[in-house]
Amino acid sequence: MRYGKFKRLTAVAVVAAASLSAAACGGSSGPAGDDKTLILWHMEQPPNRVAEFQKLIDGYNATNPEYKVQAQVQDWNQIYTKISGAVQSKTQPDILFTIPDFTTYVRPLGGVRPVTALVEELDKAHTFGEAAKAPYRDDDEYWAVPLYGMVQMLWYRKDLLAKAGITEPPKTTSELLADAQKLTTGNQHGIALPAGRNLATDQVLYSLMLTGGAGNFFTPSGEVNFDTPETVRAVTLYRDLLKQSPSDSGNYSWGEPQAAFNSGAAAMAIEKGQYLAPFEQESGRPASDLGCAPIPVADSGGEPGSIYYSNAAMVMSNDDEKAAGAEAFLKYVLEPENYGTLLNAEPGLFLPLTADGATAESWTSNEVIQKYRGCVDAMLEQSKTGGLFGFVDGQYVDSIGKISGQNVLAQVVQRVYSSGESPEAAVRWGEEQMREAVAK
Repeated sequence: MRYGKFKRLTAVAVVAAASLSAAACGGSSGPAGDDKTLILWHMEQPPNRVAEFQKLIDGYNATNPEYKVQAQVQDWNQIYTKISGAVQSKTQPDILFTIPDFTTYVRPLGGVRPVTALVEELDKAHTFGEAAKAPYRDDDEYWAVPLYGMVQMLWYRKDLLAKAGITEPPKTTSELLADAQKLTTGNQHGIALPAGRNLATDQVLYSLMLTGGAGNFFTPSGEVNFDTPETVRAVTLYRDLLKQSPSDSGNYSWGEPQAAFNSGAAAMAIEKGQYLAPFEQESGRPASDLGCAPIPVADSGGEPGSIYYSNAAMVMSNDDEKAAGAEAFLKYVLEPENYGTLLNAEPGLFLPLTADGATAESWTSNEVIQKYRGCVDAMLEQSKTGGLFGFVDGQYVDSIGKISGQNVLAQVVQRVYSSGESPEAAVRWGEEQMREAVAK
């Protein structure tokens, strides 16, 4: 049986993913904008990101465009139901920030406009990486404009590893587990991992699945193939690592592991680049104590990898002229002199997706980027081996949003962590849930 549409992309294998950002409660969806206002929804709720996005929007509005932009902050944990209701009532935003799997969920609702001509124009002007574009191309059209990338790394406290006699970060999963066990002592935990039913848990588990050879959980014909020895191995590793994570990890999303890491309550974490900017202030330690490394690979059958998001923007205006206004704003964002304002909303987390953006002074001159240039370069390198469920090996699985929207990966983790289920049973349950989700 085949579930949903399954395609082989003609482009190179997709490295797409992010997550995503730390989701949190945001503003209400609100009504659609007036005739001269473009409503933009984004899910980047942390105050510094909201402020920088607003700075970018204010800069654009100051150019006196015909259609001015107004941002409304949303919540990743609620956006699936919110956008569904908004489309149904024809009050969807004019611009909606997105990631590849979320796009596959929104498109069937209606209202998403193809932006092929715009993406091709921007590609000629700025040169997108193939990984930025590929997950948004389907039916010979682009459905979103790529904006910024995100990738996960292994973060470690150099001071705490040195104190434990560990001279270099782990390279394999067996070394990762051994180091986590060695670093767990007294009130200090070897690693902090999320185990709540949320996207944060989905993302970290998927990174370990990628480096364990389980990144592609669909068959060549598009059927779910999650229940494999490689997946069980990754879930078993996650379970064992959680034994070295704080006892309340079942409630963790994005912020809690970072807080434990910065406070010294945890020596390692797996996350994206938001660890850079606040490290010195929140840890009280010098920047030199923050270490980063590729995510360890399985001892056998492993390969370099990380979850990787190409974040983008969909145009959903009901009106053709407003849609043109939305495209004008997105052109403004990707101009090198403006692009840094977007990327510096969370320097290190938001990575450039264009050739001229990667060298733009508006980004490279940022203090955080300069201070942690080694880790920034390592993240850009890690991006080359990144991937996202449903979009690896040239796939385009348009039902993947039904899986990610239910946080099935995170639920598998919860079953082994909170309920004590075996990894084998939890993975088997996960496959059943995935099959049911995509069959609807």
